[in-house]
Amino acid sequence: MSATCIAGETGLPAAMQAFLRELGLDEKVLAARALTGGVSSDIWLIETQDQRLCMKRALPALRVAANWQAPVERSTYEYAWMTRVRAILPQAVPRLLGRSVDGAMFAMAFLDPRDYPVWKEAMLGGKIDPLFAGKVGATLATIHSTTAKDASIAPEFASDRIFHAIRLEPYLLATAQRHPDIGPQLRALAERTASTKQALVHGDVSPKNILIGSSGPVFLDAECAWHGDPAFDVAFCLNHLMLKCIPLREYSDMLRQAFAEFSSHYLARVDWERVEDMEERCATLLPALTLARIDGKSPVEYVVAQGDKGRVREIARALIAEPRSRLGEVADAWHRGVTKH
Repeated sequence: MSATCIAGETGLPAAMQAFLRELGLDEKVLAARALTGGVSSDIWLIETQDQRLCMKRALPALRVAANWQAPVERSTYEYAWMTRVRAILPQAVPRLLGRSVDGAMFAMAFLDPRDYPVWKEAMLGGKIDPLFAGKVGATLATIHSTTAKDASIAPEFASDRIFHAIRLEPYLLATAQRHPDIGPQLRALAERTASTKQALVHGDVSPKNILIGSSGPVFLDAECAWHGDPAFDVAFCLNHLMLKCIPLREYSDMLRQAFAEFSSHYLARVDWERVEDMEERCATLLPALTLARIDGKSPVEYVVAQGDKGRVREIARALIAEPRSRLGEVADAWHRGVTKH
């Protein structure tokens, strides 16, 4: 896990100390430091005599302004998601070191940010790489394609209650309350997403949870893992590539290229359903998630000016009211709306 260390050492929680004993590492610990950057979990960097590892424990209440409760058993599904993906693409997730007996926490290898920079930080620093976005799309499609053909995924990831609590309710349903005139459309999207059961979904495919590795993207933070609609993962990630056009106006053309590379590489690998059906679900869900990052329970932190928020609302609401069926059409409408102001 890559994150920024808090200066100085602090006391490791007793539950994590017990987990270290389970792993047989308690006698080898040299230092333990809390890591910053997460709103949903306690994450610690543990330095032992021969390795550095991260321990992660889910929180019952997320560190956001709104009241956002989340079942802590999501750690079990996150560890299971990583285990499944390591069997498909070993380079796409950190090496796993074990989970606690009660399933409340797990450990994995620490990935140094000097070797594995965070994709979000790279983009906000002006390093827009459309080819890497294409690799993210291709990797995600491979995971979806492989798991769509595996009948054992559905019973293992029957986490509908958790997905509703930490994705559908705070994003789509909370936004529907803020925008009652398009509330029926937003609730319909939530219902459609909840009822579409096709593949193993990560649920938080955000650039903040993707590292730039030498062999391609490395995915973190699969707390929302769920057997459901892969369109959610696609729309969730493309949403970030659109929203970053607000603080990175000078790079909007490159971000549009990144959007196109991700989309084309992903859609080229859709083999579990008609690609037209998959793309339509992505295209109709995408503006709803964009609006949710302004008026849902988890607003994006880099769109702060009221004028920018109003612009996002205007474009997203129009696309929800008159939905498009192709991702390129959504991107065209978005960039026209962003550049006309």
